[in-house]
Amino acid sequence: MDRVPILKLGDILIVSIQIDLEDQSVLALQEDLADKIVDTGARGVIIDITAVEIVDSFIGRMFATIASISRMLDAETVVVGMRPAVAITLVELGLSLGGVRTALNLEKGVALLNHLDGAQIAAAPR
Repeated sequence: MDRVPILKLGDILIVSIQIDLEDQSVLALQEDLADKIVDTGARGVIIDITAVEIVDSFIGRMFATIASISRMLDAETVVVGMRPAVAITLVELGLSLGGVRTALNLEKGVALLNHLDGAQIAAAPR
């Protein structure tokens, strides 16, 4: 089973999915990412799915689950690079990925996380 690499850029973790996702690789990613968030204190996670051509209901639900786990560990998640066919499939499957932010590309995903971080700091009680 291939593992999905998790890269660190400042206080953001970047997950670039370049393999065909199977159920076991997605479950391993979920565990690996949770461990890495705790180990690094990351405040944001970007999941780049530019290379993903096909999703099924399990994989779609796992994106939402990964985002929920990240939020519980104090890190926001942004999914970037979603192809139109993947978006259509997710909607047809009834998976709106509630709570998962999206951006068109990696650059916009990093900008979104930086914006969210600034907004959270400004809203924090003093």
